[in-house]
Amino acid sequence: MDFIKSAFDKGGDFMWPIAIIGIVAVVIILERSYMLFFKTVNRRNQFLTEMRKYILSGNFNKAVQVASHDGSPLGRIVKAGLLQVRREDEVIQSSMDEAALSEIPLLERRTGFLPTLSNVATLTGLLGPIVGLIHSFAAVAEADAATKSTLLADGISAAMNCTAFGLIVAIPALLAYAVLQSRTQRCVDDINSVAVNIVNLVIINRDKLGLQGGDEKAAG
Repeated sequence: MDFIKSAFDKGGDFMWPIAIIGIVAVVIILERSYMLFFKTVNRRNQFLTEMRKYILSGNFNKAVQVASHDGSPLGRIVKAGLLQVRREDEVIQSSMDEAALSEIPLLERRTGFLPTLSNVATLTGLLGPIVGLIHSFAAVAEADAATKSTLLADGISAAMNCTAFGLIVAIPALLAYAVLQSRTQRCVDDINSVAVNIVNLVIINRDKLGLQGGDEKAAG
């Protein structure tokens, strides 16, 4: 800890902005990880199996109940389509698309800040040394020959500390972005795949659900 504190102190004033960027990045990573890996549990196959079972058996109310209790973006999107199941096919699909427009951005939000924070941390880690070296060379120009080498060494040391700290923040943030973005895309793909499967199941099995095609137009 003493080494870290000493390196932080030597890095100069620009270490503080990098530290703040690092804290913000950590908060985003933790929040997005909880959302994507724990709250949005990947139960695509289980959910599709349950929905298929109830739709094929004609138990429409149970299918809606399963979607309602799922608590995930997928469940809410499917429920939006099921509630319009007595209407035309296009209405079912548009209802699910509308729900997806509000649910999918919840999966994607804030993740896009990570590469920006990574870039800012890197650039700040470069700006700090440049400013520090400018001050060091100015001090060296006015110093006597005995202290020039010491002042220059201290300036270079501070510059390297700031650069290293910037990279320490930037690299994990960029790696976390890649992992979170991959997970987000997988969730979106699962939502699209399951939604299409369930819409097709409902349309094909309207008779089992007790839904007559004529009722759709009347309801519209």
